[in-house]
Amino acid sequence: MTTQITDESLLKDALSQFPAGVVALSATVQDERQVLVASSFSVGISHEPPLVLFSVQKSSSTWPKIKDAPFIGVSVMGEDHHPVCRQLASRDKAKRFNGVETVSGERNDLYISGSPLWLTCSIHREIDAGDHILILLQVEDFRSHSVHKPLVLHRSTFGRLDPL
Repeated sequence: MTTQITDESLLKDALSQFPAGVVALSATVQDERQVLVASSFSVGISHEPPLVLFSVQKSSSTWPKIKDAPFIGVSVMGEDHHPVCRQLASRDKAKRFNGVETVSGERNDLYISGSPLWLTCSIHREIDAGDHILILLQVEDFRSHSVHKPLVLHRSTFGRLDPL
């Protein structure tokens, strides 16, 4: 059975029922810190080569800057990041990093302090996907900080993972 979707907001609301992790993709490009927040991140795409995936709107003005970096820092956002997550995603790019503690990598990759996981990635491939672009990233290195728990987005609200 095929249903025609006539109200995009209803579809977005329905899809918000699926919980997702949140990542910050960041790099220093031309001496300026750039960040993109995504809840479309997925791991385990491939183990050989090690690939992860996220999608970005074609209208993004930040992605064209970040993709020029030789390496991109992917920070899995931690449960303590909920106050800064919306700030990092803000349309006011001048204030995105105000008060946000970061760690610079050796290859222009940039990470958010307090993240459960940092991945150092390079772009493997970009794939056209409607009004988005799917970005396959190759994991070049990683650092796990298991004392931190990840941030979860569910029904457009930030939450955390708690054991059953």
